[in-house]
Amino acid sequence: MIETLTLVSLILIALGSALSFKSPRSVFFISLIALLIMLLMPEYRSYVILIVAIGVLNLMSMILMKNQIKGVDYGLTALIAIATVYIVFTNDLAMILLMFVITSIPTYVLIMTSENRANVEVAVKYITFMVFATVLFLAGAMLLIYASNVNADILYIIGFIMLIIGLGMEVGCAPMHEWVPDVFDTADPIPVSIVASIAKIVPFVVAYKILIMTANSLVTELALFVAFVAAVSMFIGNIGALTSTKPARILAYSTVANMGYIIATLVALIDLNWIYLAFAGALLQLMANAFGKIGFFVSIKENGASTYLMYTLAFSFIGMPPLIGFWGKLFILLSLVKVGYIWLALILVINSAMSVPYYVRLARILSKPTIPSLVNAIVLITVALTFITIVPPSWFIDMARAIIGGV
Repeated sequence: MIETLTLVSLILIALGSALSFKSPRSVFFISLIALLIMLLMPEYRSYVILIVAIGVLNLMSMILMKNQIKGVDYGLTALIAIATVYIVFTNDLAMILLMFVITSIPTYVLIMTSENRANVEVAVKYITFMVFATVLFLAGAMLLIYASNVNADILYIIGFIMLIIGLGMEVGCAPMHEWVPDVFDTADPIPVSIVASIAKIVPFVVAYKILIMTANSLVTELALFVAFVAAVSMFIGNIGALTSTKPARILAYSTVANMGYIIATLVALIDLNWIYLAFAGALLQLMANAFGKIGFFVSIKENGASTYLMYTLAFSFIGMPPLIGFWGKLFILLSLVKVGYIWLALILVINSAMSVPYYVRLARILSKPTIPSLVNAIVLITVALTFITIVPPSWFIDMARAIIGGV
């Protein structure tokens, strides 16, 4: 049933894209139907619902762009969302790596879209980094698999480091983040909102699956490398955001910091008894990042949104309970403490405190009186979704445990 539903959705996207030259707007509805079909998935319902919601919000955001790639961009956005849903249902190595590629390559096209002309300079910089990231990630993954089968420690270490560097470059984690500020600041806010939201999820899920499949005693030492990267990313991201004045640049460095929080969860590989908690924290933080980035970037596109909505999104990013951002950080902190990385948990707390001024400033910059509009409707939905954890998300932990247990 899982494969059938995915195949039906992919066929719809392919047909919609083929018809896009005659009726670009029709691709929106076809892509929407393709995404809604994924709600019929029999397992991991909370994850599927949240990913479909993010995908639908991305599709709605694309409406704000006056000039598009004949509607094909709707199909590419839906394709990323479908791959993001499917990734948790497969443990086949070929399919896992294929999902990674499928979610990465469409962003090469999307990042060029603009209302005036194609952002070629931005695209060249972005694509250059992404190609390197993809090659490093895939090569690292294959080395890890091979090294685990032949017990080659040196190859395992090299593969592990390559995968983490590739992952960091792919999602914008410091010190591999050079592309993030320039791309976020100069590209159109709507494509950036897709790159900054749903496109971040699959790389982490794939990294978790590969690293759990290949975990051995060397992970104990290699976790220090992951912790170092995470700490550097947190500090560079938050300091960069504090010293930036343009909203898009603030959000760029905010992404760098958030990716640091999430990559920190990989240190839980040293004790697989707590990996489900780390994975739950990573997923919730990725969801919080997605909702917030969509809300803020569509607001930048239209020069602001409702004051109340802007501040609520800011509070979610800061980690105010009971918003989704609070629970993501809480689960990450708990997982770090449980595996003995208390110093990294303290760094996360310090960096969360550092983020308060610039998120409040960002909300103030983008605030304007509440009026009925598509932008406020999109942001209202993102805000509503940040409240899904008003009921303590033990249900989400159970789902994360089931996903990880199947690897």
